[in-house]
Amino acid sequence: MSDAARLRELVRDIPGFPQPGIVFKDITPLLADGPGLAAAVGGLAELARPFAPEVVIGAEARGFLLGPALARELGCGFVLARKPGKLPHDTVRAEYELEYGTDALELHADAVGPGHRVLVHDDLLATGGTARALCDLVAAAGGEVCGCAFLIELAFLGGAARLEPHPARALLRYDAG
Repeated sequence: MSDAARLRELVRDIPGFPQPGIVFKDITPLLADGPGLAAAVGGLAELARPFAPEVVIGAEARGFLLGPALARELGCGFVLARKPGKLPHDTVRAEYELEYGTDALELHADAVGPGHRVLVHDDLLATGGTARALCDLVAAAGGEVCGCAFLIELAFLGGAARLEPHPARALLRYDAG
């Protein structure tokens, strides 16, 4: 069985969460499986290595799950994009829409240096709102988005198009809900 097939088996669908009509992709079984977790981090690193990032950025909270391990695998640092009011230093902010609401993220203004090559990471790419906000935060801090890497892409929601011109890659792609 391929790594992708094994990872797909470890992702559980939860219909109707967080609201009716949404099928939540639950990665907790994957995180609990040592070989699955290693395959996910290794696979993400293979996708991201050609982008040559200097730092990985991940969004609270699920971007924190694999993001630091991915950064370690790539030999670079990890920066946090958090919910408003959670960071103690000067911040930049980006607001965005989710498939079922709105939210905002903040980044320490000095977390990304001018011209730094930044890999945008999250566990899942749906409509692209969160990842677009991460791209906007990187730009506001003076960095350069070199690419985007996700564990899962819900391709039928068109999120990759919102990230253009930045290339987006995912280990697992779902073409239908």
